[in-house]
Amino acid sequence: MTGGYRILWEGGTGELIEKRSRFIATTWPAETEEEASAFVERMRKKYWDASHNCYAYVLGGQGRIQKCSDDGEPAQTAGRPMLDVLLGEEVRNICVVVTRYFGGVLLGTGGLVRAYSAAVKEGLKNSRIIEKCPGRRMDIVVDYTGIGKIQYILAQANLTALDTKYTDKVELSVMVPESDTGSLSSRITEGTAGRARIAVGDPVYYGIIDGEVILF
Repeated sequence: MTGGYRILWEGGTGELIEKRSRFIATTWPAETEEEASAFVERMRKKYWDASHNCYAYVLGGQGRIQKCSDDGEPAQTAGRPMLDVLLGEEVRNICVVVTRYFGGVLLGTGGLVRAYSAAVKEGLKNSRIIEKCPGRRMDIVVDYTGIGKIQYILAQANLTALDTKYTDKVELSVMVPESDTGSLSSRITEGTAGRARIAVGDPVYYGIIDGEVILF
């Protein structure tokens, strides 16, 4: 399992006008080239009357799958600058299409590069990007005298319990970053004088959306 990375969770749209040309950037989550290509085709059908529908995408945790297109604009003035923005923001599993309606005024190569780059940034502003992190579920069972200490330790680590059950014992579960599982287990064991039972699950990827943990 590799380290954490940023992914597009929810797509968005951004727009700008440059010398009467209209640039519309639309982002969309994609995990495969097939999904990215399907999105590009949807945008081409939606904006069938546009001058250009340029695109770029970056897929995979390491961002090894990359592709871009100028769609008729001068070479290296649209797709590559768009891709550079995605790489600079270190966002993965994302496809962006920038639609251009020509306004009758030539922008020149430098102007096109700036316009397409700026459009992608506008699209990202209106998108939701989250961190996809490697972690493990930790299940903890402790008596009532130890739960206060565990809650304090979790709060210090900025971790929130996924689930808590109160019976004759307290059972709680928490998602822990992969790199912190060992140290957190040690702190809980020390803080409860060994009274807590701890079980650590298999590695998974998770993210946090609106304060809630989601698994990938």
